[in-house]
Amino acid sequence: MLSRELIRIVEHLSALGIEVMPYKGPALAEGLYADIALRKAGDIDLMIRPQDLPRTRDAVRELGYTPHDHFSAREERAYLKSGYEYAFDGEAGPNLLELQWAIQPRFYAVDFDMDGLFQRAVTITVAGRPMKTPSPSDLLLTLSLHAAKHVWRRLAWLCDIAQLISLPNLDWDWIGSQAEELGMVRILSVTLLAASQLLRASIPAAAQKIFREDRAAVALAEEIRTHIISESAFNVESLAYFRLMMRLRERRADRIRFLARLVFTPGPSEWAAVHLPGPLFPLYRLVRLSRLAARLAGA
Repeated sequence: MLSRELIRIVEHLSALGIEVMPYKGPALAEGLYADIALRKAGDIDLMIRPQDLPRTRDAVRELGYTPHDHFSAREERAYLKSGYEYAFDGEAGPNLLELQWAIQPRFYAVDFDMDGLFQRAVTITVAGRPMKTPSPSDLLLTLSLHAAKHVWRRLAWLCDIAQLISLPNLDWDWIGSQAEELGMVRILSVTLLAASQLLRASIPAAAQKIFREDRAAVALAEEIRTHIISESAFNVESLAYFRLMMRLRERRADRIRFLARLVFTPGPSEWAAVHLPGPLFPLYRLVRLSRLAARLAGA
């Protein structure tokens, strides 16, 4: 059902001249396992360029999808800068379709070049229909980042990593240099080590040099492995979570950017908590600060 719906959406957007890339879901199952039945998927993820969000949003509405959240025009403009995805409900259920113009919310401070992702895309077939998807090297970086954001809580995500690193055509020199440029070498290292420790995935020699000198990555990987085995849920709104996200960054500058953006970037929760008239919209930063202060006081 998801593959059929994915094809319907991609064909409709292509007819309108809107370029999209399926990401995860059926496309990942086909690209990594050559069989859409070998990987569970619950929704459809499409990468888009940020400037294409308004057109794409209107186009999927024509197919019967409705936004899960409703933003004013001013809120949507702000969310396009600070957020990363728009969820849509379909006839088959809520949050069935997600349009993503970034890999993570901006406050995580790993700023992928979406145009570069589109330029390096490769073509696969999903249920017989050719479509673009991120290259294997880009997938390794984006899937590692996605898993880290959720503290690697699903073993299936590490299975994808294990399958990816077994591919013979990965450019590990490019992957390493790109991870270094993005400031996510430690995130990639912990992901590779976790896949090795939990799934006995073989890490290529060319990849091992990425984390060879980072003792913190080895310690974090063991911490994550213990956490996964315990099956305990990580509260992604807790101070412990945000401390972990900072420890996963090897550069001090990235940790500072993460903290500054986290503190000063309001979002949907602030807009829902307090209604401010349009001219006072910049004051949502103060709302964000006050809500964080209240959370700290209650911690």
